[in-house]
Amino acid sequence: RHDYVEEAGQSLATRNPDNSASRVLSRGQKVFFWLLLAASVATVVYYPLLAAIAFCAFSTAFYSAVSIFKFLIASKAVSSTLELRTSRDEVAALKDADLPVYTILVPVYKEAEVFPILVDAIGKLDYPKAKLDVRILLEEDDAETIDVARRSNLPAHFTLVIVPHGKPKGKPKACNYGCIQARGEFAVIYDAEDIPEPDQLKKALIAFDKGGSRVACVQAKLNYFNADQNLLTRWFTSEYSMWFDVFLPGLDAINAPIPLGGTSNHFRMDVLRELGMWDPYNVTEDADLGVRLYKAGYKTAVIDSTTYEEANSEVYNWIRQRSRWVKGYVQTYLVHMRHPVALYKALGPSAFWSFQLFIGGTFLTLLLNPVFWILTILWFGTNWSFIQEIFPSPIFYPSVVAALFGNFTFTYLNVVGCLQRQYYGMVKYALLTPLYWALMSQAAWKGFLQLFYAPSYWEKTRHGLYKGHGPQAGVPAPTHDAPAAATASAAA
Repeated sequence: RHDYVEEAGQSLATRNPDNSASRVLSRGQKVFFWLLLAASVATVVYYPLLAAIAFCAFSTAFYSAVSIFKFLIASKAVSSTLELRTSRDEVAALKDADLPVYTILVPVYKEAEVFPILVDAIGKLDYPKAKLDVRILLEEDDAETIDVARRSNLPAHFTLVIVPHGKPKGKPKACNYGCIQARGEFAVIYDAEDIPEPDQLKKALIAFDKGGSRVACVQAKLNYFNADQNLLTRWFTSEYSMWFDVFLPGLDAINAPIPLGGTSNHFRMDVLRELGMWDPYNVTEDADLGVRLYKAGYKTAVIDSTTYEEANSEVYNWIRQRSRWVKGYVQTYLVHMRHPVALYKALGPSAFWSFQLFIGGTFLTLLLNPVFWILTILWFGTNWSFIQEIFPSPIFYPSVVAALFGNFTFTYLNVVGCLQRQYYGMVKYALLTPLYWALMSQAAWKGFLQLFYAPSYWEKTRHGLYKGHGPQAGVPAPTHDAPAAATASAAA
């Protein structure tokens, strides 16, 4: 028990501390940020106008670069099919006798309500049961879910794995613990509320075969079965459609690091163990692992298979989840930027700048947005002359163009995501996403500030809030107005 806990929690931090978020900042980063802070404070005190102008100039250049970059990768995804496609005939041609053992890791914590859905969804996977190694990862202090699991009369290919209590605590440590005795040649992560399409494992195997040994990870797409529950779930669905149907295939097309989604990642188990598995100290262990895969010379492919999840339908619960994601993106950025020159050499010029604009740009945009919203409100409310002074003509006109182009781009990309998935009824809600950005920035600041006092704290997301009907495992959402209007109940 002690050895397994040590392996699951400390393996990466011990073997490769520079790739672990067990410490937020390296010594070199601490020196750099203290010097930057000192220089910034001195400039603000002695040259406040110059400091404000420099800040606005930097922000304008940053916003422009991020908007153009994301627009370009999205245009690639729209103009051609970038996913690694598999046909029905290829899936049908696979023989059960030739299939490898496949491990399914399902981290579960305080998920008693959705546990029956999980068992039902895995039971409908089109894969020989004798070659499935399903590991339900239960936290030792979650007595309720453990009790439900033990009374569920699970099939023989299910194994209950009790993860010992201890820090760091969270999904990545549980997955590491589950991998220690896993039998599969390949492995996939599913969350407790996930409903993957039944042929997803077979499609992943075909993708691994087509991609060759360099493809070490296959990412399936994620979307939601309760998209039409309320306005928040509609926004969340349009965002996920953009992320998994536009951005990730676009990153794959330009050969850039892909920040993995938290579920439906399929791995070659030997490569996963070679890399030290997940970082238990990073609260977006999936995004971090995607970068580490790329740095090690491996590729991630995106496949045309979808896993349906429950979209967060409560604002506070959504903010907790999003704050964890943003905090994890900051962790991932800081970890891999400890040695910028080495990172540049490992990734190459194109991938390095993609990392800056996609990983760094994602969280920095959310943190900067409120500053400029406040400046805009103050200007229209007070006509404060200082605001006019910090936007001299050489900055003002480019910033106006950047604001118009940036707001258009990100709204347009949400619309494109809905159209790519044929969620036509979602388009009108995607046009309202500027309101959604306010929530995103609130969550971003919450996650950023949490880095200073609880960097590895895992904000638990509550599931089981949706009491309606979702699609059966493998039944894709309709392609017209209501993607979540299901034909059958997902609840057991």
